[in-house]
Amino acid sequence: MKMIVGLGNIGPQYDGTRHNTGFMVVEQFAKSHDISIKTRKMNAKYGSGFVNNTKVMVVEPTTFMNDSGLAVRPLMDYFDVSIEDLIIVHDDMDLPVGKIRIKDKGSAGGHNGIKSIIASVGTQNFDRIRVGIDHPDHGNTVVNYVLGRFSKDQAPIFKQAADHAVNALDDWIDGMSIPDLENQYN
Repeated sequence: MKMIVGLGNIGPQYDGTRHNTGFMVVEQFAKSHDISIKTRKMNAKYGSGFVNNTKVMVVEPTTFMNDSGLAVRPLMDYFDVSIEDLIIVHDDMDLPVGKIRIKDKGSAGGHNGIKSIIASVGTQNFDRIRVGIDHPDHGNTVVNYVLGRFSKDQAPIFKQAADHAVNALDDWIDGMSIPDLENQYN
C-alpha cells in the first residue's frame, strides 16, 4: 500500500491557509480518485482506495503541524507501510508560489512538520512533494504569512501547482522513479 500524507493544521480557522497546502493537495488528489478522507484513527483522518490497481491511503494528521509524526508513524506501523511507500506533501517558503519540488530525502529545511516526521520514523530518507508558498514580504511575520490565505493573484498560480502535484502523485503511484519525477515536475 502507498501512503500519501498531506501536512496542515486542523480546524476551520486554518482551512485554505498557506500552511495547509499539503491538506489542499491531498484533498484534491482524493477527490480525483473518489477517495473519502473520513476515517479517524491514530491522530489522523484518512481514506483509502485503489488508483490504477494500487491500494492508496490518503492521510491528514489531526495533530497540529509540529506533531505530524505522531500520526504518521503509528499509521505506518498499523498498516505495515514501508518508508519507500510513503510520500509527504507540504508547503515550502523557499519556493515561489506555483513551483513544486520533488525529492527523496533531505533535512527538514526548517519545516517543523517534516522535523516531527523525521524524528518519528527515524530517517530523513522519504519521498516529498514541496509546494511553494513564497516568503512573506517585510511587513509580515512568518507566522501571519503561513497562516494567511493566498492573495487573489496567488490563488490561480497555487491551483496550477496543486494540479501538477496531483499529477506527480499519480505518476509516483504508477512507479515513476524520483529522478524521472524530478525531471518532469521540478
